[in-house]
Amino acid sequence: MNPLGIFPSLARVVRGLSALFWGLPLMLLCDARSAMDDSLTEYGWMPVVAASVLVAYGLHQLRHFQSQERIWTASLDRARLLSLLLVALSPFTYWWNRRPNEPFFAQSMVLLVFAGFAFLIALNHVLLRLSAMLPDETLRAETGFFTGINQTLIVLQAGLTAGEMLLVRWADAPPAIARLRDAFEASKSWLVLLLTLLPVALTMTLLWKTKEVIIASVFRPPP
Repeated sequence: MNPLGIFPSLARVVRGLSALFWGLPLMLLCDARSAMDDSLTEYGWMPVVAASVLVAYGLHQLRHFQSQERIWTASLDRARLLSLLLVALSPFTYWWNRRPNEPFFAQSMVLLVFAGFAFLIALNHVLLRLSAMLPDETLRAETGFFTGINQTLIVLQAGLTAGEMLLVRWADAPPAIARLRDAFEASKSWLVLLLTLLPVALTMTLLWKTKEVIIASVFRPPP
């Protein structure tokens, strides 16, 4: 490949990584605010959809880079498909807030939560594959290390979420299980804060680091 011909695709990668860096926390914040309070009610479902679209746009920009690499494109396609699913499900945070007793809205929220977990894992895998194609050994080592931590935390959070849903629906649980459920409810906010915000923060760090490596090594070469 002509070295000059790869510059436009790398510029799109930088643009896509920037969109993902800002869109990921914005999507999480908008989803949480829309589901938990009415501060975004006057705007309806538009903020959550706009944040999700920004994330999908970021992944869409990455498709122009090394499109002949099958492993890379396969991981990117999985993440893009999940991002489109999040766009489709994001309005349900607003609708569920308005009618929390509607079973269809509640089930859609459950699907949204687990789709979000799957998307974070897929996005970390995209960053892992992207770092493998960039000429920076330090970036590859850091990405491999932190994506491993992220995936472990996300799987743990998904398991705890599924366990909580089962325990809440277990009306006649034995006393030991009931005490475990109460203890989990008491510490749930801290567990959610640790197991959700930490992977998001680490993913944002990897997004920013990857973008800076591309800019420094390609668009600002050393003299």
